[in-house]
Amino acid sequence: MPKESLRWGVKRRLEFIELRLFWEGLVNRHDLAETFGISSQQASADFARYLEIAPSNAIYDRSAKGYVRGSAFSPKLSPPDASRYLAHLRLVGDGVLDAGMSELSCLPEFDVVPGPARKIDAHVLQAIVAAIRDANEVAVSYQSMSRPEPEQRWIGPHALAWDGFRWHARAWCSRTDSFKDFVLARMTGPCRTRPGGGDPMSDRGWHNRVRVIIGPHPGLSEGQRKAVEADYSMTGGISVIDVRACFLWYFLKRFGLEADAASKRPQDQHVVLLNRDDVLAALADRQDA
Repeated sequence: MPKESLRWGVKRRLEFIELRLFWEGLVNRHDLAETFGISSQQASADFARYLEIAPSNAIYDRSAKGYVRGSAFSPKLSPPDASRYLAHLRLVGDGVLDAGMSELSCLPEFDVVPGPARKIDAHVLQAIVAAIRDANEVAVSYQSMSRPEPEQRWIGPHALAWDGFRWHARAWCSRTDSFKDFVLARMTGPCRTRPGGGDPMSDRGWHNRVRVIIGPHPGLSEGQRKAVEADYSMTGGISVIDVRACFLWYFLKRFGLEADAASKRPQDQHVVLLNRDDVLAALADRQDA
């Protein structure tokens, strides 16, 4: 049966079988039934269907009471994705996903570097998401860093943005007649709404992109340079990254590129900007957020 003809629920369960086989080498009917809340009969049918698609991928092992990965294993439903696996670990490590609800049963010993908890009011986020959907403005109490006390702000959000550390609402600010980034954790309710202002399509900071070209620090040794090239998936010694103009400052700061990276010790700063003049010009010209 072609995988394209599978219903979503069935395809999801068959992908689960393949994922467990690839990462853990073993999966059984109980795993499938327990994870998806299906009967053992349905789980048996799913395994039979998977073996129709990939007969060489799984072999029943009586001693293990389950299917083990075949020596000729070749993914048929989705290619193995290291980023997805590691993102899964991060969700567990951050406490977003309970380990008991994980797609994987044998998680390796791991941890994530802790950061300060940024508490976002779920009701405020709900109001922001609704305002994005309905093209409305929403009134929130907002604590900016330029004023000593919080104040009510009418904003017209059109997108959510993650800068690597915090979540923002990208929004039209009716007070300044410009698009800005508003940190979600600094917002409190109650939230009132009104018809929106500011056309999201005119948000140049959001829609315009800046090409950032990075390469290994020139002070690195040949071996270190090759390691950095591999670490950053560089081709020909460079990595070209398109960054939204309103994200440019966050991007540069995150990778230590906001100052002259080449003047820093290569042991501390592994990459440098190769088109620094263009990037700094775009940074100076960007629409403030």
